[in-house]
Amino acid sequence: MDTIPLVHASLGGQELAAVAEVFSSGWPAGQGPRGKALEAQLKQRYGAGGAVAVSNCGAALHLAMLALGVKPGDEVIVADYTFPAPAHAVRYVGAVPVFADVRADTGTIDPQAVVNLIGPRTVGVIAVDTVGMPADYAQLQAIADRHGLFVVEDAACAVGATYQGREAGALAEVACLSFHGRKGATSGEGGALIAADPAIAQDARMRSSFGIGSIFDQAQVVGLPIPEFTEIGYNFKLSDIAAAILQVQIGRIDELLQRRRAVAARYAELLADEELLTLPHVPEDRTHAWQSYMVTLDQSVDRAQVATDLRAQGIGCGHGTWATHIQPVFETKQTCPVSADLFHRNLAIPMHAELSADQVERVAEVLRTALQTHAASGRHAA
Repeated sequence: MDTIPLVHASLGGQELAAVAEVFSSGWPAGQGPRGKALEAQLKQRYGAGGAVAVSNCGAALHLAMLALGVKPGDEVIVADYTFPAPAHAVRYVGAVPVFADVRADTGTIDPQAVVNLIGPRTVGVIAVDTVGMPADYAQLQAIADRHGLFVVEDAACAVGATYQGREAGALAEVACLSFHGRKGATSGEGGALIAADPAIAQDARMRSSFGIGSIFDQAQVVGLPIPEFTEIGYNFKLSDIAAAILQVQIGRIDELLQRRRAVAARYAELLADEELLTLPHVPEDRTHAWQSYMVTLDQSVDRAQVATDLRAQGIGCGHGTWATHIQPVFETKQTCPVSADLFHRNLAIPMHAELSADQVERVAEVLRTALQTHAASGRHAA
């Protein structure tokens, strides 16, 4: 049976050749020449004041909270429907995550929900480009400006997406990227912090290396420089091996994203008349990075049984992402009904740049059959 994985990284000969160059260089560790070259590449791509390559997007979010001066007791409004990394980052610095509900059509943070949650302790907002869909940054920035708040863009899933002609990763004063294995550009793991203000980038870079800065830079100095620990920092460096892979991957973003877009367009054609699901909605003012392809199942459908049928036929699938506010670790009494509903009805089906046309058609065919098999009779679409 031909298996069709939910995700698959597009890594090949170019990436292997880049890694071989790092092996020959003698510096595989972090913040070396390839890491510096990657940061320069990211800074130019996003028109930023600075870019910092780090071990993952969670580290970037943590560093963003530190660089923006978030303190214990502060409140940061976070998008609820997402992997919980933004809320974790807020907790890392002793602050309080306040969960904002999302739009039903895009799954992105609802600007009106943000307005309703602003209080005397609110210092900022973390918006999320949900599975590759940019949030409503014009509205969010206007709200933030009125109330003196920062905006951080969690663009973990959105490399290559756009909003009003601007690229995801450049839509707020600080953006955080992910290069995890399922992203559009990947080194297996990895991330980056992109900042409009060079001082924020410099703060993040220093803290990402135990508070002592680049050992590689110090090794270039004649003599014996002894670094001083000026900050309580972390080991969030990205290896030069991963940086070399990412230099290649970022150069391939347009190619890989075009292939993902073709998959998304074909799904939309094949499933357009299926009444038991709702297809992803992309507003006219933005483009999607298609990190994931999530459909929303009718309330009459047993999602778990549908997933069981898909997996039994070798087709990968997943629940989508999380309604963060209901996760036990956060112990909140808040409610985000739209997020909770999407959490229970969304289904992720295979999406990556290596999918063939035949595989896409097979996914759609098996999904249709499973929906019809597991829809309760006598119930109607919401």
